[in-house]
Amino acid sequence: MVDTRYDTAFKLYPYERSPDQDQAIPAHHTAIVVGGGPVGMGMALDLGLRGVPVLVLDDHDGVGQGSRAICFAKRTLEICDRLGCGGPMVDKGVVWNVGKVFRDTKQIYEFNLLPEEGHRRPAFINLQQPYFEKFLVERVRRAIADGAPIEIRGRNAVTAIAEIDGGLRLDIDTPEGAYALTSDWLIACDGARSPIRQMMGLGFAGRVFEDNFLIADVRMDAEFPTERWFWFDPPFNRGQSALLHKQPDDIWRIDFQLGWDIDREKELDPSRIRARIDAMLGPDVAYELDWTSIYTFQCATMDDYRHGRVFFAGDSAHQVSPFGARGCNGGMQDADNLGWKLAAVVAGDATPALLDSYQTERKFAADENILNSSRATDFLTPKSPMSRVFRDAVLDLVEVAPFARPLVNSGRLSVPAIYATGAFVDDAAPMFPAATRPGAPMQDAPVNGGWLLDNFGSGFRILALNCAADPVPHNRITADVVALAAPPQSALAARYLSDAPQGIYLIRPDQHIAGRWPDFDKAAITQALSASLGA
Repeated sequence: MVDTRYDTAFKLYPYERSPDQDQAIPAHHTAIVVGGGPVGMGMALDLGLRGVPVLVLDDHDGVGQGSRAICFAKRTLEICDRLGCGGPMVDKGVVWNVGKVFRDTKQIYEFNLLPEEGHRRPAFINLQQPYFEKFLVERVRRAIADGAPIEIRGRNAVTAIAEIDGGLRLDIDTPEGAYALTSDWLIACDGARSPIRQMMGLGFAGRVFEDNFLIADVRMDAEFPTERWFWFDPPFNRGQSALLHKQPDDIWRIDFQLGWDIDREKELDPSRIRARIDAMLGPDVAYELDWTSIYTFQCATMDDYRHGRVFFAGDSAHQVSPFGARGCNGGMQDADNLGWKLAAVVAGDATPALLDSYQTERKFAADENILNSSRATDFLTPKSPMSRVFRDAVLDLVEVAPFARPLVNSGRLSVPAIYATGAFVDDAAPMFPAATRPGAPMQDAPVNGGWLLDNFGSGFRILALNCAADPVPHNRITADVVALAAPPQSALAARYLSDAPQGIYLIRPDQHIAGRWPDFDKAAITQALSASLGA
C-alpha cells in the first residue's frame, strides 16, 4: 500500500526552469547539496544562514512517501532550534520520554530517557518525516525571503560528476533536457543508494541483517499512552518482536518482526496485515491502514566521508538499522558538524585542513551508532542457540535483578556522540562533570527565565560561569563571552561545575565543547580556538 497523502500536501519545490540551463558556459556555484531530504535541507539551511551561497539539487520535487523516519531526538531538536525551526516540529510532534518493555503480555520494566527536569526539549518527539522535511523547507523559504543565498531546484538529477581545475563539474538532467554546472564544493545527501557515491566508484561496506520487519501505520483513536512499547515474544507475534508508538494525526506506528524466510507479497496482503493488527489490538478496536511496507536493513559505512571537494552526509555516508532512531538523527548531526567548518573555509577564516576533522569526528560517531545498532539487532534476533540462551536469560532476570536491565536491548535510543577524536585540547578541568567534557555537546539548562542554549548562536562563544572573561580573537574570528551566574544547587551549576565555584568553557559553533578551564586563561583559550579551526 502506498500512501499518497504527502505528495499533494507537501510538494514544496516543483520543477522550474533556471537561467543556468540557458548558459553557454556552465554556471558556477560555491556549494551544491545533492538531495532534498532532511539532511540535505538541514545542510543547505545551515550554510545559507552563514552566508554561504548554496544550491540544492533534488531528483524529486517534494518530500518522500510514507512515514519513514518518525523519531527525532533531543539533540536534533536543539540543532533545529539553532536553525530556527525546532518550535513547529515540537508543536506538531508527539512528545515522549518513557518507554516500556514487555515479555509475552507482562511488562518487565520501563525507562525514562529524560528523568531530570530543566531541559527545553524532550528526549524524543514522534513526527512523520514528511512533516519534518516540510518544516525545514518552510524555514528555508523564510530564510530566502530574508536574503539567505539558498536555491532549491526540484527534478534536477545529477547524472555525472568530474573533477576540473579548482572545482567540480556536474551534469544534470531535467524534464526539459540536460545542462551542466560547476562548483567549489559538493555535499552528497542523496541517500543509502547514493548515485553520487556510485558515480565516484566508492565502496559502502557493511553487514546485511537477515530479517524482515513489517511497518504498519494505522489511523485510530486509541487510549494508549504516548510511550514507546516494545514486546519480546508477544502472543500476537510468537517468537518475534513488536513495537508500538504514536505519531501525530492519530497515526500509530506498528512494527512486526517477521523473520528471514518470508513471502513478501503474501505478508503485504491487506487482509493478512489486518489479521496481525487485529490480534495485537483486539477485535473491537477500529482503525484504518494508512501506510505499509516491509523492510530489511544493513549497517554500513563508507571508509571516508570526504573525497577532496566532495563530502558525504547522512545515509549516503552511513546506514544503520532503524532500532534506536540513529539514522536521520545522526545525519542531522553530520550537517551540524560540516556546516560551520565549510563556512569558515569559504570565508577564508580557516584552511581546508579543517574539513578533514569532519571525517574524523563524524566517522567516530557513525561507528558508535553502527555498533549500538548492530548490538540491538543481535539482541532482537539472536543468530545462534547460545545467543538466544543469553538473551532469554537476561529477560528472565530483568524483573528481579536491576543489574540486568541495561543488558535488555530493544534499541539503544539515539544520543549525540561525545567526540573522542578531533581538535580538542586536553581537559584542564577534570573536576567538572564528565557529561560536559571536551568533545561533548552542551547540556541545556534553565537560565534567567529562558534556556542556556538560546544564548549560543552559530559562532564561537566563551561560557563564563561565576567569573569574568574577555572576548578572544583569532585572525578574523572572535569568541564572544556569555557570562552567567550559576547559583549553587542550580541545574546550570550541576551540569557544568559540580562543586567548583566557577568555570570557563569554549563552545564551538555546533555547540560542542572545545575546552574548559577552572578560570579565564586567554592563552589557553586562544590555543583551543586555533586548534578548533584546524591549525
